[in-house]
Amino acid sequence: MELFSLPVFTMAVPAVVFAGISKGGFGSGVAFASAAILALVIDPGMALGLMLPLLMLIDVASLPAYWRKWDWPAARVLLIGGVPGTLLGALFYAWADPDAIRLIIGTVAVAFVLWQAAVQRGVVRLGTQHFGPRVGLGAGLALGFTSFVSHAGGPAAAIFLLGQGLSKTRFQATTVLVFWAVNLLKCGFYAGMDIFTKESLLMNVALAPFAVFGAWLGIRAHQYVSEKVFFSITYVALFATGLRLIWVALT
Repeated sequence: MELFSLPVFTMAVPAVVFAGISKGGFGSGVAFASAAILALVIDPGMALGLMLPLLMLIDVASLPAYWRKWDWPAARVLLIGGVPGTLLGALFYAWADPDAIRLIIGTVAVAFVLWQAAVQRGVVRLGTQHFGPRVGLGAGLALGFTSFVSHAGGPAAAIFLLGQGLSKTRFQATTVLVFWAVNLLKCGFYAGMDIFTKESLLMNVALAPFAVFGAWLGIRAHQYVSEKVFFSITYVALFATGLRLIWVALT
């Protein structure tokens, strides 16, 4: 399906607004759902290239609201691990075909929802112990890799940050800072690997207002909207999207 078409634009607008709300107000854990949704209707590489500049715009729009409210030691260890993780992601992307990317995105989506269900039911307990730098480096490595190939670095960051016992705002500020830096690093690789196209960049211009609007909504919703309601809806959609991507990749 062509990028500049009514079905793609109709799908892209709510996906981009959702990414803005998620990154602006609820951490970056489920913002990758936007790329997963777009991968249902366009080539997954094109979906990744389309979303990255918009995610970076959302980072810039969100950063002032959380300026210097982050936990720098936690952010630093994630970023140190994120650099080699990003390199590994670039190597995998250069080797993989579109169905392999679909399979990765779909598997991460389904695994993330199952992980969250395990946490909610008490099977896995987070926030009850302090994770050290080694866990942070491992989380950063996973963050860099999954972020490069699916924009799905949020879950890896969340596992480590939740073990730091951060407040909601400090957690949010740290994720905004980390993904601003990681996305900036990814941008150079995406440009060098021709993941960006003239068509995708023009589409970015058209979608930019929706990204900023989503970030603004997310910042406001951070104080007033129940996280339980937001994430419950997101997990259902993400699980269905992940299963669909896995099915398409395998068949």
